[in-house]
Amino acid sequence: MSNWEIRLGAEVLPERAADIRAFQQAMAARRNGRLDERLFAELRLRQGVYGQRYDNGHRHDGHASRRIDFPCGDVTKGPETLWDAPGMQRIKIPYGGLDARQLEVIAELAEEYADGILHVTTRQDIQLHFVHIEDTPDIMWRLAAVGITTKEACGNAVRNVTACPLAGVCNDESFDVTPYAEAVARFLLGHPDTQDFGRKFKIAFSGCEDHPCGLARIHDIGAVAKVRRVKAGDGVVRTERGFALYVGGGLGAVPHRAELLDAFVPVEELLPTCQAVCRVFAALGEKKNRARARLKFLLKRLGIEEFRRLVAAERERLPFDPRWRTEVEDVDPRDGPSRPAGPVLRVRPTGDPDFVAFVDRNVRPQAQPGYSVVTVALPLGDLSADQARALADLARTYADGHLRATVEQNFVLRWISNADLRAVYDDLVAAGLAEPVAASIVDITSCPGTDTCKLGISSSRGLSATLRSILVEEGMLADEAVAALRIKVSGCFNSCGQHHVADLGFLGVSRNVDGRRVPHFQVVLGGQWSANANATGIAIGAVPARRVPDVVRRLVRAYATERAPGETFRAWVERLGRKTLRERLSDLTAVPPFGTDPEFYRDHLDPRIYGIGDMAQGECAGEMVSVAKFGLADADRLLDEALDALDEGRSADAARLSFESLLAGARALVRAQTFDVPDEPRALLCTFEARFVATRLFWDEHAKDKFARYLLRWRDRKPGPDDAEDVIREARLFIDHAYRVEANMGAMAAHLSSEARA
Repeated sequence: MSNWEIRLGAEVLPERAADIRAFQQAMAARRNGRLDERLFAELRLRQGVYGQRYDNGHRHDGHASRRIDFPCGDVTKGPETLWDAPGMQRIKIPYGGLDARQLEVIAELAEEYADGILHVTTRQDIQLHFVHIEDTPDIMWRLAAVGITTKEACGNAVRNVTACPLAGVCNDESFDVTPYAEAVARFLLGHPDTQDFGRKFKIAFSGCEDHPCGLARIHDIGAVAKVRRVKAGDGVVRTERGFALYVGGGLGAVPHRAELLDAFVPVEELLPTCQAVCRVFAALGEKKNRARARLKFLLKRLGIEEFRRLVAAERERLPFDPRWRTEVEDVDPRDGPSRPAGPVLRVRPTGDPDFVAFVDRNVRPQAQPGYSVVTVALPLGDLSADQARALADLARTYADGHLRATVEQNFVLRWISNADLRAVYDDLVAAGLAEPVAASIVDITSCPGTDTCKLGISSSRGLSATLRSILVEEGMLADEAVAALRIKVSGCFNSCGQHHVADLGFLGVSRNVDGRRVPHFQVVLGGQWSANANATGIAIGAVPARRVPDVVRRLVRAYATERAPGETFRAWVERLGRKTLRERLSDLTAVPPFGTDPEFYRDHLDPRIYGIGDMAQGECAGEMVSVAKFGLADADRLLDEALDALDEGRSADAARLSFESLLAGARALVRAQTFDVPDEPRALLCTFEARFVATRLFWDEHAKDKFARYLLRWRDRKPGPDDAEDVIREARLFIDHAYRVEANMGAMAAHLSSEARA
């Protein structure tokens, strides 16, 4: 037991404490060789614990990483396992909402356990890099004490639920989606119906159709707020809240725009409908081929009409859950004003040109008169621990103690009185956080790329840092149409930088030239960032990484001079067409020989000759591990606890825990066959008997049904302290045989699947 568990255990919600303890036990089991590495990898990923690459060893934004000692030796080769060198801890922040104390705690953790940097992601998470796995439980305990969990921050699960950071203060929204995003995040966290996915599952909320803040059209479930007028039985017309639900969106190597599942889902039906979608995906989604295991591929195979029918049928058979209503009944605002409103911003401020530029770019009037939203633009999504503390102080002083991360890797401060804008600006200047580039061509979104991601091919952060400098130096903010463009960069095909929906998107690729590798970027133009990312751009071709700044200069200047009045960049791209645009960039695709210009053979801000370094299988998707294996691992964990209790003389606890391990083993097998697993022990055992004993699926030729009887004999009473040793022994035999049954079930399913494909 760690010191932090002892100090903070009483402050942590019981379910979160149980999650962390289970992870600690899994770590111990893996160290002792009792837990398979493949299963442990998915278990740790579901707690947001990643491996990372080390072939760069530095950041591309000026932040120096602390020195890392590698027990495995050669830093260019990379560590053998996550135990050999630090990795990354992802912290789940539903809808991007934080309070000041939470941000301060994350800043403390960044200093104590990481490299002192907080990284904001395109899913409104916060990531800490260069974290040792041995430190992750302490990080989890300290986060849990301030109401934050890392559970299901990664892995084949429902990832962080994102939402518009302006929800509740936006001038154009139908209503504040914050409480509904929070309800979905809370309801689906660890839900039994979301534990058997073949890949990750992403959900987003938007308050309107027109703006990009929620990006609903690129998610597995995208919820767009709607209000309709209905006439009640008494003849009175009332307004009703609901959501247009979109399904099957996603980017990656094969982008798909989400399709409309239902034009209006009333708020009381939001949770059961999301649950039904998850159940269909869990039951019918791909489990073997990771490349085709997202919901978008299932939707493509079935078609939207059949998928809609299956979801409706699943919704009808769902057992009633009172949380469907109780979770969405609390619709009070999550933050509000703490200081009196200031004057309405009708004209630009005068005087200090830097402050004027900041107000122009980074300040947006709220729906509530006298208040504004201030965007804190973070270069590449990074801020230091000291900057995070300064931001927390600002939130306490001026913004009711709350702030939100954005999908563009920034923070916003809401409910800033217009009377305080100058003071807020001065404090941001002091913290080095007042760059006037928010929501502009300079405010580039970038994934980690080759800095830390095992899948990174080209340096997305290095390119982004280079472009930021060039765009500012060359005055690209002077033309409003140009300034409003978005640039997004991904280091590989997975599209974590969302390059498909940018005006100018860049995707890292590699090319061979005369036997040498050369970093390149695929150019994607004309993505639609507005209307919840309603359309993707067109691929023009790959150019050497060194030529990307020239590509940006050429395209931006051409757009500035050639566009028709009111013509968007996307419309300009469509008017010119792929062929013309490719021809305009053709002279930028050539790579000179290495002896002529070796700079082409280096990536941005990296002095070394380019190579793929320790690129390996990425961890963003996790392994495909069956829900039965997870349940059986939990049964093993409970049995280990029972043995510890017996050794300590706690016979009653030993009997209880070993009985729980038996139930967990039975539940794991039943769950592999059906969603409807009874909670009550006697009902669970009856279901197990009907599905596995009567059918002889749970059968050993030598033991006959002996192992099953070890479980079923406790149907009518729970074991007591005097039974502890017997139950522990029986549970061990039962669970060992359950593993064999699970393996046989998996082999049978694979055989049937191959026959069906044949």
